[in-house]
Amino acid sequence: MIQSYSFLRIGYVYVPTTRMEDSIAWYTEHLDFKLMDKFEDRGSLLSVLHHPHLNSIALLLIETRDRQPLEISRNGKPFPIMALNCADIEYTYDKLKRAGAEAEEIHTLGGGEAKYFYFRDPEGNLLEATWSKWDPQDEIKDDFKK
Repeated sequence: MIQSYSFLRIGYVYVPTTRMEDSIAWYTEHLDFKLMDKFEDRGSLLSVLHHPHLNSIALLLIETRDRQPLEISRNGKPFPIMALNCADIEYTYDKLKRAGAEAEEIHTLGGGEAKYFYFRDPEGNLLEATWSKWDPQDEIKDDFKK
């Protein structure tokens, strides 16, 4: 029985795009998302994308005419809006670089217990790829691509 909690988990993350079809193609090809649904919502398109993890939160691409790439300012420096876990961060880094993505170098924390790098999607939204030895092992959805 679930106790009475106000919230159980993050439901989804919104990411803006001025070019919906291009963004869907980029996120599915380079970040291994799968398009689950696309529909009009409040005057523009909204696309729901999922990752292969059984209980992953959804990424919602929100179409807008206003090009305002998202990033957080952390002590005067750009900081990402979302972190994505990688099973093999070096593979992910090489894949994004070969695809022409704007990606910073991989940073290692501690004695190698965690690694990360920042990169931008084609709309300029700042994202983070992460790996750590503490990441949980994920179950993959049965009907997911691969």
